[in-house]
Amino acid sequence: MRKPTLRFLTAATALAATALAAVATPLCAAADDAPAPARTTATNSETQAAPTDAPLQLDAVTVTAPRVANVTPADSFAMPVTALRFDPLVDVQARSLGETQADVSIRGGTFENTGFSIGAAPVYSPQTGHYFAELPVSPMLFGFPEIKTGTANAQAGWNATAGSVAHTWLPVVNGGTFSAGIGNNHLFGADIHAGALAKEKFLGRTIGLDVTAAYSTSDGVFGNERRVQADGNAYPGGPVAFSDHTFQRYNLRLQLRDTNSQTDIFAGYQTKDYAWPNLYAKAQPGPLRREEREELTTQLFIFNHRQELRDGDWVQVGVNFDLNVDHYTIPVLTSYHARHSTRTFAAAADGRQTLHTAERANTALRYRIGVVSDNLRSTSLNYGHYNSRTMFYAGLYADQTWLLNKTQRLEVTAGLTYDECNREESALSPVAGIAWKQTAPGALLRRIGFDYSESSQLPTYMALNSATAGLFGGNADLGRARSRNVELGADLAAAGWTFTPTVFYRQDDALVDWVFDYARGDRRSARAVDINTWGVEFAARRSWERVDLALSYAWLHKDDNYSSTVTGSFYAMNFAEHRFTAAVVVRLGYGVELRCDNELRLQRENRLRSGTDTPFFTSLGLFWHVSQFTGLTLSAQVDNLWDVDYEEVPLVPGAPRTFSARVSYRW
Repeated sequence: MRKPTLRFLTAATALAATALAAVATPLCAAADDAPAPARTTATNSETQAAPTDAPLQLDAVTVTAPRVANVTPADSFAMPVTALRFDPLVDVQARSLGETQADVSIRGGTFENTGFSIGAAPVYSPQTGHYFAELPVSPMLFGFPEIKTGTANAQAGWNATAGSVAHTWLPVVNGGTFSAGIGNNHLFGADIHAGALAKEKFLGRTIGLDVTAAYSTSDGVFGNERRVQADGNAYPGGPVAFSDHTFQRYNLRLQLRDTNSQTDIFAGYQTKDYAWPNLYAKAQPGPLRREEREELTTQLFIFNHRQELRDGDWVQVGVNFDLNVDHYTIPVLTSYHARHSTRTFAAAADGRQTLHTAERANTALRYRIGVVSDNLRSTSLNYGHYNSRTMFYAGLYADQTWLLNKTQRLEVTAGLTYDECNREESALSPVAGIAWKQTAPGALLRRIGFDYSESSQLPTYMALNSATAGLFGGNADLGRARSRNVELGADLAAAGWTFTPTVFYRQDDALVDWVFDYARGDRRSARAVDINTWGVEFAARRSWERVDLALSYAWLHKDDNYSSTVTGSFYAMNFAEHRFTAAVVVRLGYGVELRCDNELRLQRENRLRSGTDTPFFTSLGLFWHVSQFTGLTLSAQVDNLWDVDYEEVPLVPGAPRTFSARVSYRW
């Protein structure tokens, strides 16, 4: 293994070379007559169509450039979490493949500090935050995910203290896509999506129907020097054992749509059967010990209706039902089998209503209200005070805008969010912000704003109901976590570039973390801790005729109050002190595109982690849109190009290099 210093220098050099190559390409690329692949353009926040083989695009108000380059993985079919892997605002910490099981954290939060929503209602897994991102929905049905932080999260997220991921439904269109591919480790996958619009309207509204199906399988025979025998002893060499996967997903969506409204009725079904050594339960650092297997079935049913009103106002209502069934085993420990079943119901509404409009001022109210009810049945999570609960939330926020002149305006927002639960104390969280914006052509500073927000969160049943002396030590008395966030941010534009610097400070009280504690035999346990986080985020983006480029840097620092008996933190202190990302899409001509995502991390030292703390990841894809056959695309992609051996979650071996080739046809 290379020394961390050498790995860091190699990674930094490669990252710089990627950026320089992207900047130089517009100057040296030869012109040709081949048309560039069609690209969609956003007219508002990032909600445009996201074809399977198309790079993500930015808001056209600023600049058209990729936020990430590759929205499909090399190792499976695409899932909603796939597009987040290299997102500069999101940190995806995977066990095995990102599509197998991924924790999503924002701004140094834990996997359970991030919320998810589809339309009006939150989507939530009460058993554990490891399943928050388990959305059995094809990304082809969604707009690009919107990452909400600070006041945006406080006003639109739910049960999330660090940030949230919001998904919106795309309109149904006539046509579809079929994709199939093969790769190393005997990988095979296929994905089909078909949409159709009825010729006749119903009550003046267009009827649309979407159907999708996806399948992926691999024997998971990976890498070198990572294999273990059934008794836990390491082989001297050979592939990773116990790392296969089989995934299936099926979607059906009915949509009614007219100029000002859209109604979506959705049913999704997904199964995952996968194994990975030390998936959850490894007890100590050192050689791999055993196979762990999980069989996960998720069913999701959604109704969502959005009505656009005058002056940018809207109203939206949504209802969803989620059924999640999990069977987790450690085959070496034949007596350990855990079965869990959770049912979650959510109903919510939100909207905006203009109260007063004058020549130079505007007053509006935004509102939200919702209820979430959950129920757990489990063979092992039965040591808490309850296994069902009902949660209620409501928020009211006033927006005041003053036009200072033709190109400048001042916006002030203030409001409150109320959270209630029949099992826990309630919380009242204030939100306030002020922003100055301008649209003058050629202006360097486009926006500067200052925000303060509070939010709260309740623990999941894994932390509440696990036996205190068991494999995962629970704590039935964990309460509501509270968070306070202050931030200063700006938007700048110069010479075709856009820049978005942000500085923030977050204070988390009673945040739930999983730690090793030698006071309880050095086994993991759920612990409430207070953590202060300072952070800086900086992103720069630009597009040329042949190149889209996005660069980002993030810095995090944390103070905590862990007791002296804690020897390691799995999640709260598992973060990158410095993180760099670079996404580049190069249109080489004749329908050929090169797409490259890069991530360099300088990870905070963690006693639980073995191996490097300075990983450098690259995902590289080559796509040929065959002009002789309209709709045909041939592609090859490799993830973890440098075959970095890095534990994204401490004690869990990371996935090695994976590559695949794919044939796609769009009609």
